[in-house]
Amino acid sequence: MIVSNFILFLNLGGGEIILILFVILLMFGGKGIPSIAKALGKGIREFKNATSDIQRDIHQSTGGITQQVNEQIQEIKKEIDIEKD
Repeated sequence: MIVSNFILFLNLGGGEIILILFVILLMFGGKGIPSIAKALGKGIREFKNATSDIQRDIHQSTGGITQQVNEQIQEIKKEIDIEKD
């Protein structure tokens, strides 16, 4: 999914992708492509892990704040209901 979003970001079409793959094949040969693909996959996996770690840290750090805000909202709603009666 990240790769497809990256391709959309670069606005690459099918022909351009095939041309890039052909140039890579010419540069590295058929035997070098699996190692390149493996390294690319490892890099993407590490990027995803780092992204999920950052998201988890943000959720953990804002969890207490979110709970406090929700409690304040509930208190305000109760006060509004009391004043309506």
